Amino acid sequence: MPGVVFRELAEMTDAEVYSAYEPPEADWLRVNFVSSADGSATLDGLSGPLSGSEDKRVFKVLRARCDVLVAGSGTVLAEGYRELVLSPERVKWRLDHGLPEVPVMAVVSRSARLDPTDPIFTRAPQRPIVVCAADAPADRQEALGGVADLIAIGDGQVDFAAAVAALRERGLRQILCEGGPRVFGDLIAADLVDELDLTVSPLLVGAGPGRIAAGHGSPGARPLELRHVLEAGGNLILRYLRGSSDE
Repeated sequence: MPGVVFRELAEMTDAEVYSAYEPPEADWLRVNFVSSADGSATLDGLSGPLSGSEDKRVFKVLRARCDVLVAGSGTVLAEGYRELVLSPERVKWRLDHGLPEVPVMAVVSRSARLDPTDPIFTRAPQRPIVVCAADAPADRQEALGGVADLIAIGDGQVDFAAAVAALRERGLRQILCEGGPRVFGDLIAADLVDELDLTVSPLLVGAGPGRIAAGHGSPGARPLELRHVLEAGGNLILRYLRGSSDE
């Protein structure tokens, strides 16, 4: 296996950053999170304040690389997600690589409790997707069906393995998940995570906030392999790939 790469992000060209996040396989699910140095997933209830301009460069590259951006409804509402747009430079990169101008936005909500008039739906440059449980209220599914495609799958909760398969059947093979912790925890429990991109912010938050993964428990730990460490303004930007379990 290749050794771990250590670089200063400021010394890397955009082409090098894109190359550093080349997915190893055509079907790939990566999760992107930020945490404080003492393990907090949020500051004052949000992940945004833990992040800075330095790691946003990687954040934007990951978005530009994906076919579909997945986020839980709690994260979408708390962090103020709007329609998914990219800078002209990111759009050009996608077009040069045979991709649509922007990725598809997919919002996970077990109960489909989302506002169909929200700009994340009404102003989306590509028709969004809502992932919900099959038994989510029919009236909510009907209302959202006017502004988004629905993947309604799972009894009482979202069946993430089936949902990921459904995304890939639509040709959305490169999946980026930006949280929240419950979605991440469920993806781990379903053994679907191929890559974790984690920024460790140089902050001590103290007791209170939760971890980056929550929700359903997972039997056993999944081994990961550290591929690179990028330093940017005191932030450590780590790339972990799924490791072998038979070592």
